[in-house]
Formats: sequence, C-alpha cells, structure tokens
Amino acid sequence: MRSKCLFLLLLITSAYIGVSAKNHSSRPKLKRNDFPKDFIFGSATSAYQCEGAAHEDGRGPSIWDTFSENFPEKIMDGSNGTIADDSYHLYKEDVDLLHQLGFNAYRFSISWSRILPRGDLKGGINQAGIDYYNNVINQLLSKGVKPFVTIFHWDLPEALEHAYGGFLGAEIVNDFRDYAELCFQKFGDRVKHWTTINEPFTVVHEGYITGEKAPGRCSNFTKPDCTGGDGATEPYIVGHNFLLAHGAAVKVYREKYQATQKGEIGIALNTQWHYPYSDSYADQLAAARATAFTFGYFLEPIVYGRYPIEMVSHVKDGRLPTFTPEESSMLKGSFDFIGINYYSSFYVKDVPCATENITMSTDSCVSVVGDRNGVPLGPTAGSDWLLIYPKGIRDLLLHAKFKFNDPVLYVTENGVDEANIGEIILSDDLRIDYYAQHLKMVHDAISMGVNVKGYFAWSLMDNFEWAEGYTVRFGLVFVDFEDGRRKRYLKKSAKWFRSLLKGEYYGTKQQVAVI
Repeated sequence: MRSKCLFLLLLITSAYIGVSAKNHSSRPKLKRNDFPKDFIFGSATSAYQCEGAAHEDGRGPSIWDTFSENFPEKIMDGSNGTIADDSYHLYKEDVDLLHQLGFNAYRFSISWSRILPRGDLKGGINQAGIDYYNNVINQLLSKGVKPFVTIFHWDLPEALEHAYGGFLGAEIVNDFRDYAELCFQKFGDRVKHWTTINEPFTVVHEGYITGEKAPGRCSNFTKPDCTGGDGATEPYIVGHNFLLAHGAAVKVYREKYQATQKGEIGIALNTQWHYPYSDSYADQLAAARATAFTFGYFLEPIVYGRYPIEMVSHVKDGRLPTFTPEESSMLKGSFDFIGINYYSSFYVKDVPCATENITMSTDSCVSVVGDRNGVPLGPTAGSDWLLIYPKGIRDLLLHAKFKFNDPVLYVTENGVDEANIGEIILSDDLRIDYYAQHLKMVHDAISMGVNVKGYFAWSLMDNFEWAEGYTVRFGLVFVDFEDGRRKRYLKKSAKWFRSLLKGEYYGTKQQVAVI
C-alpha cells in the first residue's frame, strides 16, 4: 500500500517538476456554475486576528495577548491584536460584507478565553462571550451565511499555559474536550460545521521550534531570546497532545451531539506542497518525507491511527510518542472532512541528517528551498515565505485523495498578501490573479475526482497577521487601522469575487463571470 502511495506521489510531482511559475497576465475562464451546485464559497478569519476587545466583557488573556503585549519586539511592527479589526463591535457590518459579496459561508474561530476566561470549567463560564458568539451566529444565519466554526485557532488561555504548560501538559486533552463540548452545547443547534484545531503544525513549528509565534519556545541555540524550550522533544509532545485533544473532542461530539445536531466535524491542516529539487530518487524521497513531516504528521493518525513511517524511522531516541491501542482506535476515522490550508510551494533537497543541534526540523533530513539554479519556483508575495505557485494546490489535493482514502475536503484557507505601505490601496490585481489561478486548479482537481466541497478565501479583511503584525495585508476588504473606527473598504478583489459569485462579469452588466 505504501509503495503504491509513493508511486502515485512521485507520478504527481514528476508531472510538474521543471515547470516554473510565471506571473500570469491572463486569467483562466471560469463560471460559478462550473463548480458543483452545492459547492461552498466562503471567506475566513480568526478570533485573535480580527475581534479585538481583548480586555473587554470578561474575556481572559490568551497566550497571544501575553506574547504580543509583553514582548512587542517579537512582532515585526511591535503591534498586537488588542483592537485588531474591532470585529467584536463591528460584527454586523462584517456579516453584511459577507452577504453583499455573495459568500454563503463564513469560517471564524471562537476565542477560548472569551467564553472560559480561566480555560477550564472550574474557572467559570463567561456569559458575555457566549452571548457574543450567539449574536454572530444568528446574524450570519439571518443573512443566509453558514457558520463554519473553528474551536481552536492558536489563542490558548494564558491560565492553562501558566498552570501546566498548555499543550505540553497531558491535562490539556480533557480541558480541550470540555471546552469543545461547551461549544457544542451552546452553539451546536445552529452550527453544522465544526473544525477542532487550525494548523497544528504551524503551532508546533513556530511556537516550539523557531519561537516565532506564541508561546515562543525553542532551543537556546535556535534563538537566544526564546522563552525556554527544547526543539528536539517539545514539538512532538505538543503535536501528540493536539491529536489526542482533537480525537477527544470528536469522540464527545459523535457520542452525545452529532445524531441530534446533525453536523459534521473535522480539522484544518496546512502544508506547503513539496517538489523534488531534482529528478534523483533521493530528492523524490525527500519531497515525500517533507510532506509526511508536515501534512501526514496529523492526517495519517486520524485516518489510519498511526504516525507516518517516515517519522517513525527518522525520529530517534524515543522522541516520537506512541499511541496506546485505545488512543489509536479513538483517532482512526476521527473526522467527517479535512480542511486544507494552502498558500505556497517549495523545492526539497535530500541532505545528510544532523548529528548536533537537533530539532524536529532537522529530523526529516531535508532542505527546503524556493529556487532551483537561481530560478524561483514562483514570484514572492508580501511575505517571503509565500511563493505563488497555483499548481501546488491541485497536487496537494490529489495527494490527499490518493494517500488518505479519498476524504471529503474543504480548502479552508487560500490567499495572498501584499506589503502594508501605509496608504489606502484598493487595486489588487495580484490577488485577483492568485485567486483565479488557484480556483482553476481546485476546479481541475474536482474534475479529476477529488472530493472538494468548498473553498474559503483568506481573509475576509486585513487583520493582525501574528508575528508579522500589520506589516502585510491578506484581506479582500481593506481595513484602515489608522482610522479610529477601523473603516472597511472593498478592494478590487472583493468586487471580483462578488461578480463571480453573482454570475456577472466584473465591471459590466454581462451575466457571465469571466476570470
């Protein structure tokens, strides 16, 4: 089975190796009805990035409040999400934007510490937080917009980090389960699409290996200003607890709520797509290994109940935890859908395995690079980690289909940023090109039999972009952060999406969407 999957993976990657991205001057032609009738088009945000009101109405602090407010030097512009887009107060305006643009779904997250200020049930429930999310959900439904709710999008309550190290502690599994169950109890009569955790790999990698994101832990040889940590052991502990917390939440949902609430539950995973640097067998294996250490890391346990063989064989000294038979059984099949967050692709080289200064990043024995012989795989966006290569999303979707038993998939994030230059810029043709090219690749994947049910553009509006602060903008909607009321302006890309979704040609009265 594994050799067959590897053959399919190499077949996919070899089909596109040698194809370098270019700046596309012409956009592919698609119509809304080229996608299935029930295909969901939505946009996405997360709580800490857009809500603001960080210290209002009983909300407790999260690790991102602590990280950004206490260590402003760790954020590119020294900013934080205390106000962000002020969506806490402007949610009705934001729901109206979704409705006006024609999106039929909104992916947003719940701030754990807004409804459980101390992180657990013993610390009490904050009714003001429950009321806020009830208001958001009801407002969405009143406009015909489906709520896709993410239970955890990185903003862990600081109280749990302080109590037992957050996701480093085994206690987190039960506390997360209880928090998730509270969400099911309070909102599950109207929320029919739940995502347990967003991008666990990003938290593992940048929170516990590089120290770039909260809680900012890493080995002292990685960064001298890390707040403690061990990049060789902690990432695997955290990843393991993410998986067990996900499994526990799915278990309680299926046993107590799914039959009556009739919803579905999944997880949102991210990876770059990895192309072999050369046609050598070693580089082909390295590309597969890189994907196993990022995407397969979390997907293989919830599909098959085990870690990828590439991780088992490469992580030495007993640093990779093991699942008990009961845990493996709980995880196997613990999803109704898989969310895929895709932005970029890279080349991968096989390199010798490290013998010192070992971290989880060195265990895969690969080098990830953006160019080959000086030729970039694709143009760079506002962030240097984002190389634009649309075919990567198709290849990733095909990989998910062939290797993981043809799951139901949603593209839960896809988007591109530009630098924030301090001016109101609404013309964003680069973003339109990006969306057009990537939607064409999603369409192609569907035509090739991939079971993709929806697509969410990241993001609805410019917001706090974690360690990059407000230095880059991902939004379809421009937010004026210098304006005290965070005024919103539709960018050209928002109007393009509106034209596509309403079956009109952007800028004219024709009734065919040409992108």
